[in-house]
Amino acid sequence: MIAEAGLAALWLAAAFALVQLLLAWGAARHRENPNVAPLMTALRRTALVQGLLALLAFGLLIALFVRSDMSVLLVAENSHSLKPMLYKVAGAWGNHEGSMLLWVTVLATAGAGVAMFERRLAGGTLAATLGAQAAIGLGFYAFLAFASNPFVRLNPPAPDGQGLNPLLQDPGLAFHPPTLYLGYVGLSVAFSFAVGALLMRDVGPAFARAMRPWVLAAWIFLTIGITAGSYWAYYELGWGGWWFWDPVENASLMPWLAATALLHSVTVLATRDGLRAWTLMLALVAFAMSMIGTFLVRSGILVSVHAFAVDPTRGTFILALLGIYIGGALALFGARVGTVTQGATFQLVSREGALVLNNLLLSVILGVVFIGTLYPLAAQAAGVQLSIGAPFFNKALVPVALVLMVATAAGPLLRWRRDNWNALAKRALVPTAAAGAAFALVFALSGGAHFVPVLGIALAVGLAVASVVPVARRNLRRTPLHVWGMVIAHLGVAVSIAGMAADSAFKTERLAAIAVGQNVTVGPFRVTLADVHPAIGPNWSALEARLQVRRGEGKMFELFPQQRFFSTPPTNTNEAAISTMLDGQLYTVLGQGDEQGRWQIRLWWKPFVTLIWLGGGLIALGGALALIGRVRRERRADEAEAWA
Repeated sequence: MIAEAGLAALWLAAAFALVQLLLAWGAARHRENPNVAPLMTALRRTALVQGLLALLAFGLLIALFVRSDMSVLLVAENSHSLKPMLYKVAGAWGNHEGSMLLWVTVLATAGAGVAMFERRLAGGTLAATLGAQAAIGLGFYAFLAFASNPFVRLNPPAPDGQGLNPLLQDPGLAFHPPTLYLGYVGLSVAFSFAVGALLMRDVGPAFARAMRPWVLAAWIFLTIGITAGSYWAYYELGWGGWWFWDPVENASLMPWLAATALLHSVTVLATRDGLRAWTLMLALVAFAMSMIGTFLVRSGILVSVHAFAVDPTRGTFILALLGIYIGGALALFGARVGTVTQGATFQLVSREGALVLNNLLLSVILGVVFIGTLYPLAAQAAGVQLSIGAPFFNKALVPVALVLMVATAAGPLLRWRRDNWNALAKRALVPTAAAGAAFALVFALSGGAHFVPVLGIALAVGLAVASVVPVARRNLRRTPLHVWGMVIAHLGVAVSIAGMAADSAFKTERLAAIAVGQNVTVGPFRVTLADVHPAIGPNWSALEARLQVRRGEGKMFELFPQQRFFSTPPTNTNEAAISTMLDGQLYTVLGQGDEQGRWQIRLWWKPFVTLIWLGGGLIALGGALALIGRVRRERRADEAEAWA
């Protein structure tokens, strides 16, 4: 009965979403009526019940996976009774139907959060926002009910399940999709705020302050999800890279780029009452990118380790939803943007001006990634096979990214409203000198490394120094938490870029076929193949190499890369063995053996590559501190206003 209860909860949640939409329409229409308060109370409670019902449905789906109920088709196709418990739970969202139910659950609970805690917006704007959120939910409930029902029974029940894709049986992938979905759905809340503000013609600082925590939370989760996904692909797929420009990777990057631009824009609107129309447009674009990502992953149009669906009917359904929501929102924007007043003005040389430049450069990067991701798909539909990979993206994006680093460094050095070039030059003297010294030192010591990555390292040093300028002359104990968040996030960007540039400039790779007892060198390491032996895991068997590694005259240590075989479903995978040090990582992969008793060994020495993910963690930490600081500050302001 668990599956039937889950399906009933899903249908009831859809019904409450419809009621929420109708109540929102009534409350927004009669917003001037003094007796509208009971209607708003009913609207808030309906949104809460809808969220609880969706959460119940998803909890029951997890229970089916935990119980290994093979009478449910989804469990039989994506789980196995002998799987470790972590992967049984993760199996609930490691597939198409479960991931869409997770999407709807987060969407509904986010709407419940807005209904319960938002008190700053005018009643009509809040009602329109909750109505937009309900409309989005209705489309996805329909998608689940008619195209992707996760609770379909299997008669007769399967004796056991087919198991989860072995590439997804990893702790990183157990947490990677939920964090991305939290980010995607956070952008849906920003989208609903923008639609509500347009419908009610209520675009101003209050609207921006209400939307900003949701944008910031979405951006944090997207950062965590992308960082975790990058590291998972790096160590699990065995190809030694941290970003492949896979279309599904790009599908997560595009919303992050749009959210980054939106975060800066909504901050200007909330604090300085500027960039009103631009903020609205970015809110619509950010959610559009998350919808496009959903379409790419679940339409069957892509073949990728990250993609779930192969049914074009589902892709058509999602494409229709994308057209309705995004097309309708853009039409609304076109019809109402003329009613959006200009807001406060500012000079070109100002912090607002730097943020506008930052947003424009992020938009250029977003446009390049968007075209590079979708153009091959359009060409394929026209019968032309075309591949766009790392060379295109690197050549197109690296110059823009370098300019963006300069703009990011300049922003915190500028004053709001207006400033002048001379003052900026004085404040930028120390970061510029640090960047110049770093360039000269790295170029001299690198032994002829390529100019561009060395320049990237130098600009990263300059950005790191510029990042701490806002707190350099402050009383550190009295510095607001959101300022610390900005400093740490910008510092994280510098750290990540330094890691990317160092990996590009200094990594070394070696592919060799060696027999047991032979050795090969890579970078400063000498690696000896000691033996190859079988190994057994909880639900896999493997061939495991024992590599003895010595760095110069240092102490010997061992690494154990594997070739794993999973029987349910039958799959072979490479399990890299990685040694992490302060100055980088030694990355080893075991390949196939030959008739002469030799084994292929692939080795990389990647100096400072760990800075990439350390920087991602700092960016997310900075965002979290900024979110906490902003929420505390606004709560104190609300309490002070209540006492006044």
